[in-house]
Amino acid sequence: MTKLRTLALASLAAPLTLALAACDDAGTADGVSSGEAINPIAAPEGQEWGDIAVKTEEGGYRIGNPDAPIKLVEFASHTCGGCASFAATGAAALEEEYVPTGVVSFEIRNLIRDPLDLTISVLARCGDPARFHPLADQAWASLNQFSQTIGQNGAMAEQAMTLPEDQRMIGIAEAAGLIDWFAARGLSRNQAQSCLADAENIRAIAEQSREQADLNNVQSTPTFLINGNNVGPQSWETLEPLLQEAGAR
Repeated sequence: MTKLRTLALASLAAPLTLALAACDDAGTADGVSSGEAINPIAAPEGQEWGDIAVKTEEGGYRIGNPDAPIKLVEFASHTCGGCASFAATGAAALEEEYVPTGVVSFEIRNLIRDPLDLTISVLARCGDPARFHPLADQAWASLNQFSQTIGQNGAMAEQAMTLPEDQRMIGIAEAAGLIDWFAARGLSRNQAQSCLADAENIRAIAEQSREQADLNNVQSTPTFLINGNNVGPQSWETLEPLLQEAGAR
């Protein structure tokens, strides 16, 4: 991860504001009230809750019932091993068991740690909101691959940080093998390069990441909110009981 730390330092010197966060271990939570089980809520006719995906005003990507009585938010970084672990252990259960009931909605908000994290975030957001969660899960599963590739191409990545804003993220994506990786999952090279060249949007993603982290007192990833209550860093093993205490069954 030496190259990633080097890039993080370089990003601070570049004209691009990033919010940096630690990748933390799971903790325990206070303040989540215990409640009776909430009955499933029917989706609109001809639809399923898991297929309803939107970008939120806070800059996150939410799937599920927009009026779900239990609103789960994850602050996550694409270069965080703990986030990758949660995606591997908890995402499927949330997306296949809890969100389809209409009782729980699940939103991911990016908390940017470094330039590689930002680059992955931009590409995962590049397209239909319904694609964000699947792409994010797959990206976490490939985190070691990205880290190894950018480590092998460290000089290329460091050179990318000296480029103009509209070329910087393209250079990092090429160094990490992200253009080809996303192309294999339906995001064309031209579309990827267009999103990565949008310096104004990239700056907005980074700034909103910082603002949301400050507003919600998020210091590390993955950190979770349940109905606006910060329950801290969690693993799926510790988070699921909190959702059940709130009424999800």
